[in-house]
Amino acid sequence: MKHQKFWMAADAVCEKAADGVQQLSKAAENAAQTARRQLSSMTERSAYQEYCASAEYLRAILGEFEPEVLMILGSGLGFLGDAAEDPIYVDYADIPYFKHSTAPGHRGRFVFGKLKGKNVAIMQGRMHTYEGYSMDEVSYAVRVAHLLGIEKMIVTNAAGAVRDSFAPGDIMLITDHIKLGACSPLTGPNIEEFGVRFPDMSHAYAPALQEIARSCARELQITLREGVYMFFPGPQFETPAEVRVARILGADAVGMSTVPEVITANHCGMDVLGFTLCANMAAGILDQPLTEADVLDAAENAQAHFSALVCACLEKL
Repeated sequence: MKHQKFWMAADAVCEKAADGVQQLSKAAENAAQTARRQLSSMTERSAYQEYCASAEYLRAILGEFEPEVLMILGSGLGFLGDAAEDPIYVDYADIPYFKHSTAPGHRGRFVFGKLKGKNVAIMQGRMHTYEGYSMDEVSYAVRVAHLLGIEKMIVTNAAGAVRDSFAPGDIMLITDHIKLGACSPLTGPNIEEFGVRFPDMSHAYAPALQEIARSCARELQITLREGVYMFFPGPQFETPAEVRVARILGADAVGMSTVPEVITANHCGMDVLGFTLCANMAAGILDQPLTEADVLDAAENAQAHFSALVCACLEKL
């Protein structure tokens, strides 16, 4: 009888101890969750402050100049920055927290000025993930532009044509894009000052701006292709097998840029107009190797009609 009472008492002590351990475990988990939330909030706040610091640096230089349109110009296409009136040049390397572009054909600076009656912020060169930057670093400038009050973006790139009916030198109006893989410029804590956690991408490229592009192309008698741009991280050109997969998935051109900036712009609520200069036929379509020189040569050869189209669209935005 005594032994039975002893073991009953022992069981009761063990149950209380177990309850205590469980409560301590719950308290520890709650504390850990609180710490994670606080750390996430601190990280989010720190990132936002960096964007603000970059924007404030530019405001101090720009004075009363208020840009309306962000123009991100791709490989060999930075010549439009040279046409800006009363230009203000700012090297990326001078802007706090800003990354600098290392790709050939990218000058790595902002040109602020007036082009076709619009106050523009022209990026002569962009960052790429193949340079070692993360997706959010690649699109950092878009959020800074948003803080400067910019609501519209024109983005260009030079890419490989996938559709057989395209030819080097063609300009393609980007109607949509494909990005496979887990990486996104929005990965990590959401910065609510810029947008919602799950932004809609149904109209990543604004339909109204696409109509402006079609109208301008007709007026200028420029053949404007239309299609879907597919993002590949690079820096190697795509293989013929990858190009075949891209075609099956519905892509009309393949390249190594643009999509991170467009995702970020949509997150910020900006309207986007995108163009691809088909610099070459993608791998496997023609029996010849792909080179970086081909891309830059095609961009130079397309300067006249490409700049005319982009400027005509800018004027009507």
